[in-house]
Amino acid sequence: MKWNLRMVAAQRDLWRPTQVLAAFQQVGFNPSLSKVAALWSGKPVTVRLEDLDLICAALGCTVADLLKAEPVADAQASEDSGELAVGAEEREAGPVRPVPRTRHGGGPRSLPPS
Repeated sequence: MKWNLRMVAAQRDLWRPTQVLAAFQQVGFNPSLSKVAALWSGKPVTVRLEDLDLICAALGCTVADLLKAEPVADAQASEDSGELAVGAEEREAGPVRPVPRTRHGGGPRSLPPS
């Protein structure tokens, strides 16, 4: 998902987080300036639905204006580009089998107490 708060705010001639905060306060949404700055500067990890509703009311937009879906790159595209995920190794095609772990003690397992 792409977070478009800056674009939506710019379309309403709001160019700074303090201006956005003032618009939020007009609809009864009173976040701290640091929270507004965090929403302004990047993609938030979480947004409460109630807050999202108030943001939309303050900016006169819809959730679809704030959040744009981006296509997810499929696994085939990454294979074609030659890039591997971190920790991935090139292997021959075939079934994946579990690899037994070795014990640190080196000796046979002890029995549980009776």
